[in-house]
Amino acid sequence: MSDPTYTPPKVWKFENENGGKFANINRPTAGARFERELPQGEHPFQLYSLATPNGVKVTIMFEELLAKGITDAEYDAFLINIGESDQFGSGFVEINPNSKIPALLDTSTSPATRVFESGSILLYLAEKFNAFIPQDPAQRTECLNWLFWQMGSAPFLGGGFGHFYHYAPEKYQYPIERYTMEVKRQLDVLDQQLAKHTYVAGNEYTIADMAIWPWYGVLAIHDAYNASEFLQTHEYKNVVRWAKMIDERPAVQRGRKVNRTWGEPHEQVPERHSASDFD
Repeated sequence: MSDPTYTPPKVWKFENENGGKFANINRPTAGARFERELPQGEHPFQLYSLATPNGVKVTIMFEELLAKGITDAEYDAFLINIGESDQFGSGFVEINPNSKIPALLDTSTSPATRVFESGSILLYLAEKFNAFIPQDPAQRTECLNWLFWQMGSAPFLGGGFGHFYHYAPEKYQYPIERYTMEVKRQLDVLDQQLAKHTYVAGNEYTIADMAIWPWYGVLAIHDAYNASEFLQTHEYKNVVRWAKMIDERPAVQRGRKVNRTWGEPHEQVPERHSASDFD
């Protein structure tokens, strides 16, 4: 293990020697690294993604819309393998200049509309189809409160706790304890809210649940980062109750499989172009 103390230099310089799972793709610069057009299917929506928590949010939303009978929400989901740097191809960067999944192209508009950032995609689809977002102004605001809570909180869970506890090549006490404290605080925030409501934003299933579940619900009941015992997630009984309820929804089960390339074969649907891809 390297020296746990570190004195920053006067000027930081990029040296790709820190190791870790994502060391081969991380750079301090933006933009395309190579030319590559994206494939396109026949449906109105073209999704380019991977079944990470942020990607799963959007595939759950699409599957829920289709389950609701909204056929105009048909979509093609193409795999973006972030470990192979697919997100830095010119076609992907044209849709999302931030080179992060998911990225969506709505071809039903003229010209086509690009949508990036998972929270923005959820809100875009909810407003387009008038679904999974309350119409009452106060309830709608509460839904958006929790949607943006998730967008602001999850980096502490994924990039903070998940990175230092699970992915980092070396384990250091300070960052692990710092982010563990924050993640447990967030779980407590969620647990207290769910003690008073069936769903996160009230008594209606909304895009707030779809955004939060792939991060905190999966953490609570599917042992994300192999950290359930470490975090004692079973103590957050209201989160566990809610997480199990969402987990039982058929659209959530389908959405979690899309653009997935790991786990058991029956859990994987690397690309999705029709409902038959789940057979």
